[in-house]
Amino acid sequence: MEPLFSGLFDAVPDALIVVDGQGRIAMANRQAEQLFGYAGGELAGTEIEMLLPEEARGRHRGYRAGYMAKPHLRPMGATGQTLVGLRRDGSQFPVEIALSPIDSDAGPRYLASIRDISETQRARQALVRAGYDALVARIGQLALETENEVGVLGEVPDLLADALKIETVAILALRPDRQTVEIRAAKGLDADRNPVDAGIFAAALESGASVIADDFASSAPPFPLRHDSAGSGALIPLIDRNRAVGALIAYSRQPRRFDHDALHLLQSVANLLAALAQRRHTEEQLAHAQRLDALGQLTGGIAHDFNNLLTVMSGSLQLLELETEGRAEMQELIATALRSVSRGAELTSKLLAFARRQRLLPQATDPRVLLQDVELMLRRTLGNAISLRLDCESDLPAAFVDPTQLEAALVNLALNARDAMPQGGEIRIGARQVLVDSTRSSGELPVGYYVLVSVSDTGQGMSPDTLARAMEPFFTTKESGRGSGLGLSMVYGFAKQSGGHLQINSAQGRGTRVDLYLPVTHAAAQGAAPASAGRATSGGETILVVEDDPAVRNIAVAFLRSSAYKVLAVASAEDARQVLLDTPDIALLFSDVMLGSGRNGKELAEEARQLRPDLPILLTSGYEEHAISGAADFDLLRKPYRREQLLATVQRLLAAAVRIDGS
Repeated sequence: MEPLFSGLFDAVPDALIVVDGQGRIAMANRQAEQLFGYAGGELAGTEIEMLLPEEARGRHRGYRAGYMAKPHLRPMGATGQTLVGLRRDGSQFPVEIALSPIDSDAGPRYLASIRDISETQRARQALVRAGYDALVARIGQLALETENEVGVLGEVPDLLADALKIETVAILALRPDRQTVEIRAAKGLDADRNPVDAGIFAAALESGASVIADDFASSAPPFPLRHDSAGSGALIPLIDRNRAVGALIAYSRQPRRFDHDALHLLQSVANLLAALAQRRHTEEQLAHAQRLDALGQLTGGIAHDFNNLLTVMSGSLQLLELETEGRAEMQELIATALRSVSRGAELTSKLLAFARRQRLLPQATDPRVLLQDVELMLRRTLGNAISLRLDCESDLPAAFVDPTQLEAALVNLALNARDAMPQGGEIRIGARQVLVDSTRSSGELPVGYYVLVSVSDTGQGMSPDTLARAMEPFFTTKESGRGSGLGLSMVYGFAKQSGGHLQINSAQGRGTRVDLYLPVTHAAAQGAAPASAGRATSGGETILVVEDDPAVRNIAVAFLRSSAYKVLAVASAEDARQVLLDTPDIALLFSDVMLGSGRNGKELAEEARQLRPDLPILLTSGYEEHAISGAADFDLLRKPYRREQLLATVQRLLAAAVRIDGS
């Protein structure tokens, strides 16, 4: 080599390597030796591919052969691709290469000018990442400023597709039927060219893990977006309370398009979208709670007065019934009126149940025994066109619920199922124990064990719109006069007040399944209460009635006197206290919980228990919230009550007092 050429060869700041026609290094300047970590003269005679990672050597030999067959000048950056060099110590670094053929007496030679672009690439990556961070911040700002989630979702696919320079971005969710996919927002999604496979999508959501397909032409995981033979894709789940509720999907026709930075961008946006969905869900729950509270306040406000009116109506009709015995026409009219009163009381009760203001009496309840009792009742009610099947696990634990309310809830669900099958069908009632852990909890249920009671049918099923409103009070799809729209609302309120939850799964043509989650208790299930022993006396005891409504007070007095009890009646707690002090032979206190101004019935009952610890006390109320907070330690009779209910309860309490006194 001429001295001048040799001096210039070493003076050039870039690494220079001359390669012969066999791909071996003929010359390398000091910069090349330093760049790749070799001592002076060590590179001579080495195959050029030794300076590349092992996995790239085979491809490079093919590229080298093609270039040598048609040599030409190729400046740095002409291919738009970043190549990777391999140092002697095994470390890798990005490079750009310029190629040019040169003439030589020894045959064709090829000059490679090599430049380490680590710093340049880092600068480029920093710019890209800064752009991605700005995009995430912009989407976050949109989410904070807008009250409409749909508006944010509509902008995200366009923003991501432009930032990543890819063809398709979509935000997808699985509908409740788990069979169809809902496209919440999309850019470049062609339903004909790239349809969504609902099965693969559902499986991806079930796993909750991201799906990254680097190259569809090679081995790749199942991807829900049908694609061309080439390209790459990414699916990032949208997680809400440990459960995937949808996914952000990106697709490119270019293989290996989603590098670390692109995936980080997609994950950051997915987190924002999930947070937005959680905010919407929380707002919906808050709005629902506010509606529920407003309904509860409205219902509670009218329940006391309304049930007092029903008590007067019912009581008057029952007294007329006693006076008209033997007159069939009058008895039928009175019975019709009493049925209307009962329906009014039932509607009020259902409203209170939905508003969670009914008084529950939870106890350890054997689900198998209760379901067997319900089965016997339903077989007489559902009709021959309905097949009823019961399926319970043999070792079910006890559920801590009010058995009477649970029975009413199951009957409601079964009758709803029957009405969904006008041509007949099958109803299945099953019960099993389930564990709701942190991965399955959606925020509606605390982690723990539950008895899951399911009522399913083979009926018409519900449309998505109907399913979304199924538990709203007064919403019904039944014709006028066939339903109040409070059945499911009542069951939902009962489930929530019991510390459980209600879920409905339904699809048109596929029937409906209602899942009722009930808290488990390890206490022994209580059996039916034994029948009360017959009383030794035939009546005549003195009963103190405390009721601020004169009409209701008159009904209670009339009921008790019809059974030969002596009755003292007052309107306030203050008057009742004085009567208790002045009349030692009072055998039972019967008081309303709400007594207008002054002390209420609970406070009166507590004071009476201090004055007379052995005095039987019976409270009554038409407003369940007051019953919950005020009557938990005393027997409670709900208004409107039947004469037989009042007399039976009074007789039971007096008989219990007689047994205690005699023990």
